[in-house]
Amino acid sequence: MTTTSKTPAVEEETGRKGDKLVGRVAFVTGGTRGIGAAISRSLASQGAAVAAGYGSDREKAESFLEELKGVGTAGSIHQGNIGSADDCRRTVQEVIDTHGRIDILVNNAGITSDKTVLKMTDEDWEKVLAVNLSGAFYIAKAALEHMLERGTGRIVNISSIIGQTGNIGQANYAASKSGLFGLTMTLAREAAQELKKREMLTPDGLNITVNTVAPGFIETDMLEGVPEKVLDKIRAQVPLGRLGQPEEIARVVHFLCADASSYITGQVWAVNGGQDM
Repeated sequence: MTTTSKTPAVEEETGRKGDKLVGRVAFVTGGTRGIGAAISRSLASQGAAVAAGYGSDREKAESFLEELKGVGTAGSIHQGNIGSADDCRRTVQEVIDTHGRIDILVNNAGITSDKTVLKMTDEDWEKVLAVNLSGAFYIAKAALEHMLERGTGRIVNISSIIGQTGNIGQANYAASKSGLFGLTMTLAREAAQELKKREMLTPDGLNITVNTVAPGFIETDMLEGVPEKVLDKIRAQVPLGRLGQPEEIARVVHFLCADASSYITGQVWAVNGGQDM
């Protein structure tokens, strides 16, 4: 017996919905497709100017930028290799040069290279860690330096349920996504410590927060090659009986980026339909 694959209608953020992030500039890595695109739309729908990072498909990135403009925000696109420390630093500076500031960083870019441990090559291991974990570190470090100068900012790392549970054939991906938990908590502590040292940590201020969102299995192109029978097994493991939608991740991200969420830092927000609890 298979579990139904039908998912509830989730409204895509295609227009201005609110004003929670008016005046903010958000840099979303991997921000033109899948979960990243949903996050970019959601932040833009709340008034943020969104700088969307992408890897190689400029035509698709430019098309997505036109879509963002339809929301009424001053968006931009930035090409870079997240696996390169120099590219990470360059793109952060490029966003600052374009928009004058970065208020929000969403580390969303990620890749997979699935093989069991005994078949995994050094390259399989290193390229996934380079993008998913090291890239997040390099970009966060560059953005944090800028945020500390201004005394405020939001960093949200996109991890995965696989980082919490592990998964056969994904040792590299699981390690990289689990690593984001420790990176998040350390960045959160160090950001607060540094603000205090600079006498910029205020009890009624926005300060700098760092959090992680850990999605479960979400309906994006990353699952397109997964056989339906396998997806049915995954749905059967989810108490809510379905896969998630990108927009459901995006809403949690824009909640964490809002001014009203300034007392939330160093936390992991699981959005997985109850699959891991």
